[in-house]
Amino acid sequence: MSHAPQIKIPATYMRGGTSKGVFFSLTDLPEAAQVPGAARDSILLRVIGSPDPYGQQIDGMGGATSSTSKTVILAKSEQADHDVDYLFGQVAINKAFVDWSGNCGNLTAAVGAFAISKGLVDADRIPENGICTVRIWQKNIQKTIIAHVPMTNGEVQETGDFELDGVTFPAAEVVIEFMDPADGEGSMFPTGNVVDDLEVPGIGTFKATMINAGIPTIFMNAADIGYTGTELQKDINSDADALARFETMRAYGAVKMGLIKDIAEAVERQHTPKIAFVAPATDYQASSGKQIASNDIDVCVRALSMGKLHHAMMGTASVAIATAAAVSGSLVNLAAGGVERDSVTFGHPSGTLRVGAAAALVDGEWTATKAVMSRSARVIMEGNVRVPGDTF
Repeated sequence: MSHAPQIKIPATYMRGGTSKGVFFSLTDLPEAAQVPGAARDSILLRVIGSPDPYGQQIDGMGGATSSTSKTVILAKSEQADHDVDYLFGQVAINKAFVDWSGNCGNLTAAVGAFAISKGLVDADRIPENGICTVRIWQKNIQKTIIAHVPMTNGEVQETGDFELDGVTFPAAEVVIEFMDPADGEGSMFPTGNVVDDLEVPGIGTFKATMINAGIPTIFMNAADIGYTGTELQKDINSDADALARFETMRAYGAVKMGLIKDIAEAVERQHTPKIAFVAPATDYQASSGKQIASNDIDVCVRALSMGKLHHAMMGTASVAIATAAAVSGSLVNLAAGGVERDSVTFGHPSGTLRVGAAAALVDGEWTATKAVMSRSARVIMEGNVRVPGDTF
C-alpha cells in the first residue's frame, strides 16, 4: 500500500508572553492554505496534533493546553501605515476545529520579532540599535497593535533581565500597545450596561460585567459563584462539574453579548468570549510557590480559556481587565476598590501583572483609547514542520 510522503513547511516555534505557538509566513504555506478554508485548517490541525481524543497532542507541536495549542500566520501588511498582518488561529485539542474569532495577546509579543527576522518590516524602519516600532494589523479583530522590539547590532534582542510571572526565565522586555482596544462596531459594553444580571437556567442569576475590549470577556464576582479569586489550576480544572457550569455561564453570556444567537453555537466559538471572576486583593500563594501580598495588587482575577482555568492570564483578557478596571462601577473596578485608575495590577495564578488602560465616557458611551503592557518573546526552534501530504 502506498501513502503520500510528508511535506515540509517552513515554520518557527516561538514563545510570546505566557503562550507558545507555531508561526508561519503566509507565502511559505502550501498554495491551498494561503487563503482561508478547509485546507488551511486541516494543515494547522495536523501541525498542532489535533483532534486528539487522548487530549495530549502527542503527534504534533501542541502542548495539550490552550496556551500551547496556537498558530500564527503573518504577511507583509496590506493596510496603510502598518508593517505586518497578524492572523491568529486557536486550535482545539480534542476537536477538528480552529477558532479564528479572536486575538492572542500573549503571542502578539512575538509577532514583531518574527516580522523583523523574516523581512516583513522595511529595512529603513529597523534601527541597528535601540527600539524597532512594529505596526501590527490584527486581522482577527481588525485592530492596530504597536510592538516595541529591542534591537542590538541589527538583530532582535531576545535575552535580557525582564521577568514575567508565568515564564520561568527572564528575557528582553517587549512593550505592547493595544490601540483602540474596544470593539469598533458597537458599544464597549454590548448590552449597554456596565453591570448586568446574567440569568443562567439551572444555575442561577449573577451580576456580570460583559465587555468587548481586547477580547470579549464576561466578568463575575468570585464570591457569587463560590470562589475566593485565589484559586489555582488544580482547584478548578480537576472539577468536571465546575468546568461544565463555567461553560454554561459562558454560553449564556455569549448570547447576551450578541456574539451568538443560541447557546448551542458556543461549542463552535470556544476562543471567545472568555469568562473570568474577580475578588478584592487577597494574600495567596502562586503556582510557583511565590507569596503574593494583597498590598502588592489591586484585585485578584482568574480566567478560563478553551474550557480550562488559565495558568496565568491571557494577554487579551489582561486588556479587558485593565479597561474594565478603568470604568467606574464595573465589577472589576469595584473589586479593585472602586476608585478612578489608569492602570491596574492584578493577581493571577502564576503571579502578578500590571496593565495600563484609559477609558472615558463620551456622549453616553464608554470608549477605550489604549492599553499597554510589557511582555517578552523568543524563538525556541526554527526550520520546518512536517505533515502528511494527504492532509489537505
